[in-house]
Amino acid sequence: MLSSPLHDYQDDLDAIAAIPAVPSILEVICRTTGMGFAAIARVTNERWICCAVKDDIAFGLKPGGELKVETTICNEIRASRQLVVIDHVAEDRVFHSHPTPAMYGFQSYISQPIILPDGSFFGTLCAIDPRPHALTAPTVLGMFKSFADLIAFYLDTHFKLMASEKENARLHEQFRAGLGHDMRNTLAAMEAGTRLLQKTALDARSALIVTEMQTSTQKLSRQIADAMLPHQS
Repeated sequence: MLSSPLHDYQDDLDAIAAIPAVPSILEVICRTTGMGFAAIARVTNERWICCAVKDDIAFGLKPGGELKVETTICNEIRASRQLVVIDHVAEDRVFHSHPTPAMYGFQSYISQPIILPDGSFFGTLCAIDPRPHALTAPTVLGMFKSFADLIAFYLDTHFKLMASEKENARLHEQFRAGLGHDMRNTLAAMEAGTRLLQKTALDARSALIVTEMQTSTQKLSRQIADAMLPHQS
């Protein structure tokens, strides 16, 4: 097992952490099936990353922890996009000799793919236990499918919201930059005008007005410069 800090998948970890129902989903899975470990994993062709976990069997995996993707059955699920369920590894005709159960020490396993509404594969909702469990019951399979669909819905909403906020921030910065450019041009013209007026013969009242215009222009110039500074979070 490999644990390492994440950088490029931090958004996925944050997205799962932002789903309020996740702890309850993992709790219900373990209570309903009797299994001791349930997790949500981000799975790509290169990475298997734990995003959320309930671990009552001391498997030792925490959010942000990783498994080598090629050692997981989830890697096969990523390719097939099909549920895999094993009641008892030792008696399963397909997986009894599969290296993954022996490597990680489980006898029962279920993993449901999490497919986002746009058809992209996010990862899996999975559970394991060192003891055999009856997992092929329609109620268990339906529960995993419903929970995976719910997680996919939350993720889709979260990612769309994040994209919208980033776009709004980009448009706001464009607006600020454009407005600053236009206002600076206007101020430059005003400053040039006041300098020109100062070079002409003016009566006392007109000279006072030009001085006040110059003071106001300088003040406005400073205010614009301050407004164009990057926002501090």
